[in-house]
Amino acid sequence: MLEILLIVGVVGIVIIAIILIGIYNSLIGLQKRVENAWAQIDVQLKRRADLIPNLIETVKGYAKFEKKVLTDVTKARTAIMNAKTPAQAAKGDNMLSGALKTIFAVAESYPTLKASENFKSLQEEFATTENRVAAARQLYNDSVMRFNTAIAQFPGVVVAGIFGMSNPKEFYEVKDASVRKAVKADFSDLG
Repeated sequence: MLEILLIVGVVGIVIIAIILIGIYNSLIGLQKRVENAWAQIDVQLKRRADLIPNLIETVKGYAKFEKKVLTDVTKARTAIMNAKTPAQAAKGDNMLSGALKTIFAVAESYPTLKASENFKSLQEEFATTENRVAAARQLYNDSVMRFNTAIAQFPGVVVAGIFGMSNPKEFYEVKDASVRKAVKADFSDLG
């Protein structure tokens, strides 16, 4: 009888260990998906930031933009390039989106700039890149949601706590509501 209880106890411990290993591996997989998704956002933001110098030079050649607009674009590009967290990247991304909207809105009043093949090409590159950034954000946020859900639900919450994975990942989100508004172009200073 003691042998049967010992065997049942060992089998029970083995089953629990297998379940814990499975949950741990699942959490690690989810964590790696979040990291990979973040890397994809980072790649696309850097791709977009690399287009900025060409855009600025093209625009400077055709229009007398306010220095503030070009300075804002440059500051936003620097913020994105130096971002280490999703929150920092989102802040720089928001700044850049607003500045780019202004540049493209102001460009509407310069027919020769709008007709420039270089400017058209850059606009297309930005549009393609914006779509890639949006897709990468969605993938990242989906991955974060899966991970955060897994570490919040039982038995994942227990395993995550044991192995130090209980901190939820932060979502990539727009916190500044002003970037959701349409840009109002002011042409009065462009004479």
